[in-house]
Amino acid sequence: MCIFNTVICLMSNAHTCMQGSTIHETYRSVMKKFFATQVIIMVVIMMAKTILPYCRIRSLLASYAAASSSVKGSISQGSMPLRRGNRLQVRRTFADPMEVARAEPRPPRPSASVMLRRGGEILVCHRVSSVPAFPDYWAFPGGGVSRVDQAALDSHPEWFPQRDADERAALVALFREMVEEVGISPGANGLEIVDEELRTRILADKGAWTQAVDAGEINLNDDGFFVISERTTPPLAPLRFRNHFFTRECDIDPILISGDKAEFDAYRWATPKQLLEEWHANQIRLPPPLIMILRELSEGPIEDSIGKMSASPPRQNLRIEFAPGVECLPLPTATLPPATHTNCYILGVPGGERIIIDPAAKGVEGLSQLQEKVNQILADGSVIKATIYTHRHGDHIGDLTAVSEIYQAPIWASSETLEIIPSSNSNRVIGEGDSFVLNGPDNEIRWNIIETPGHCPGQICLISDAGVISADNVVQVGTILVPSGEGDMTAYIEGLYRLRELDANLLFPGHGPVVTNPHKLLTHYIKHRENRHEAVFSAWQNGLREIEELSHAAYADTPDAHPLLKIDQTMSHLDALRKEGRI
Repeated sequence: MCIFNTVICLMSNAHTCMQGSTIHETYRSVMKKFFATQVIIMVVIMMAKTILPYCRIRSLLASYAAASSSVKGSISQGSMPLRRGNRLQVRRTFADPMEVARAEPRPPRPSASVMLRRGGEILVCHRVSSVPAFPDYWAFPGGGVSRVDQAALDSHPEWFPQRDADERAALVALFREMVEEVGISPGANGLEIVDEELRTRILADKGAWTQAVDAGEINLNDDGFFVISERTTPPLAPLRFRNHFFTRECDIDPILISGDKAEFDAYRWATPKQLLEEWHANQIRLPPPLIMILRELSEGPIEDSIGKMSASPPRQNLRIEFAPGVECLPLPTATLPPATHTNCYILGVPGGERIIIDPAAKGVEGLSQLQEKVNQILADGSVIKATIYTHRHGDHIGDLTAVSEIYQAPIWASSETLEIIPSSNSNRVIGEGDSFVLNGPDNEIRWNIIETPGHCPGQICLISDAGVISADNVVQVGTILVPSGEGDMTAYIEGLYRLRELDANLLFPGHGPVVTNPHKLLTHYIKHRENRHEAVFSAWQNGLREIEELSHAAYADTPDAHPLLKIDQTMSHLDALRKEGRI
């Protein structure tokens, strides 16, 4: 405005000095051009005020790296099988993403659990639905090493001197957790029931356990406790543990508690074979490490199996089986935090037909993991029938060139997803209403397909008796974005309703741990999105029109939300409201 006033002043002075109509007309002409220029500048400024947020959004949403972009670089010819050396550039539909810092997986906490056994049976307890780790699963008693446990161990170097540091810490946590969860503790002559008053004290204060040991109220007899396995929670989970699995004979029944402190609400004694049969029939839920242990125990008499396992405890997560015929391979990807990995699923059972879902490997680490898994699949006598991609986002596609050099199989996907993949006669378009059957040594498993395109055009989900491979519809940790550029908020919410109506046993998401209570989580997502939808509409009704103001008002309940991401989601809601005719 200073420049504007200066120019006006100068031109006014010139007009005072000038004489004659010719000069006057020249002045008028110059003024018209000047004011026209000012109008143009003001319009540009107003447009920029509206457009620039969109530009910033697009820059940030490149963090949605592969999610908002097609596959980068060169890929092999067509679907797999592919000819090496005959490579084509993938067809691009979105802008290149910028590099963003990836979230790092949380380090695992030390923990311990115990398989109490009586004859040929073992004790499993049902976890209440409110616990963060494996809710509604049958599991062994145990828990993580707390700061109180570590402090107790540090102050008592005489405890378990014959064991290494990890086992010592694990035993301290285990003995305390046994008191809290099942009311059992070592005694001078075996395991015994803990006094109710003492247990109440320990439940109220973990430090009371150490005090009880010092007072001689609790015995630390570790005779008969053998480590049979060591497993680490894979990096897909928000809570991770490095767990020592102990075993011990036990001739008494646990005593469970009720209320806020309860972790179990039921228990049972069963044989490993019985538990596996019920799991295969989708009648009970078991954590993946427990499934592997049960299989090893079922190879012969339980005592012989325990002897072999304790002599050389397995320390690797050989398979992560979320359900019968659903194995998960978490692959590191450039996905949005807090996620660090994309879940690649292997359908089918060893010795039968297998299908690989979203092998998003990219980079040395991920490709090496995929190679190892493929080698294992083939060694089991299985046949890889196809590769299925749930949608076209890069954190689900990966490096097709490198993947095709690891294994070859036809590619099945929606037409929208196949648009970014070079054509091949072996490609197959799959979508709403399609199905396929995987034949195994003992039975066959049918999978049906539905479309839920809200998050991404052409996104599909797969359904069986085991549950639903739900792609990027819901996650346990973080949230799902509906990109304003290609997403559809109305379709996304409708997809959530469809998934809830399925009443699935489990949801297998594209990122993070398995969803054990699909109805509860889907209801939460539906309520959250519909409330946000109405918040955006309310902000619009109140006269707000600037995108920053609209997003600020709509996300008033979450002030810590990233400003550009909430702008983008507000834009998605506005697009949906326009389509609905409400604005």
